Amino acid sequence: MRALCLITIKPGTIDKVVNLLSKKRKIAKEVLPVTGRADICVLMNGSINHINAAVMDFNKIGNIVNTETLMEMEVDLGW
Repeated sequence: MRALCLITIKPGTIDKVVNLLSKKRKIAKEVLPVTGRADICVLMNGSINHINAAVMDFNKIGNIVNTETLMEMEVDLGW
C-alpha cells in the first residue's frame, strides 16, 4: 500500500525536520519539501500497520505541528 503524509512544521525548522524524516528510510521512500498547505510530503510504501506506526513516529518529532495522511485505495470502476 502507498500513502502520502502531508506535514506542517514550525517556521524555520525545515532542514532539521527533513533530515530527521530522511533517516526513516524503512517506510519513507521520499521526503519532499513542498509549497501549499503542507511544508513536507513523505511518500511511503508498506502495510497499513507500518504506515500507521510511521505516522505516529513522525508526530513525536517536536517541530511537527500536524500531519494528514492520504492512503491509496483501490477502486473498481467496472471497466
